[in-house]
Amino acid sequence: MSNRTVEIWVGVFVALGIAALFMLAMQVSNLTTFSRGEGYIITAGFENIGGLKERSPVTVSGVRVGRVEKISYDYDSYEAVVALRIDAQHDRFPEDTSASIFTSGLLGEQYVALEPGGSLQNLEPGDRLQLTQSALVIEQVIGQFLYSMAAEHGEQ
Repeated sequence: MSNRTVEIWVGVFVALGIAALFMLAMQVSNLTTFSRGEGYIITAGFENIGGLKERSPVTVSGVRVGRVEKISYDYDSYEAVVALRIDAQHDRFPEDTSASIFTSGLLGEQYVALEPGGSLQNLEPGDRLQLTQSALVIEQVIGQFLYSMAAEHGEQ
């Protein structure tokens, strides 16, 4: 093969590598899907949201039904208030739906999982979810474990 052919193949390989890195960066940053603002907003209060970020997925049974729109702090209830934009086609969630923050994937991306309840009344735009479960922060779990182990060995 001539030098020219080798240079072309190296250029193609480098271009494919850059494209692959770009796609990976888009996946990690949640910029692959943009919402046009269609749907409706509901809110949920959490004691601890861990590493939850805006544009994080909102899922039901593993199916993405929306995104986290905004995160703010409520000084009256001392909770993080998470505004969830639910896609327009998912408009029939019971009003006693609960929300939990879970972690997925190797990179530890956090998302909000909704669990529909049994109420006959549906959520309306602007409603607030009453049943929430905060994020599990691994540092707190390890700290509690170490504290209980130290207390156990201190009694003996």
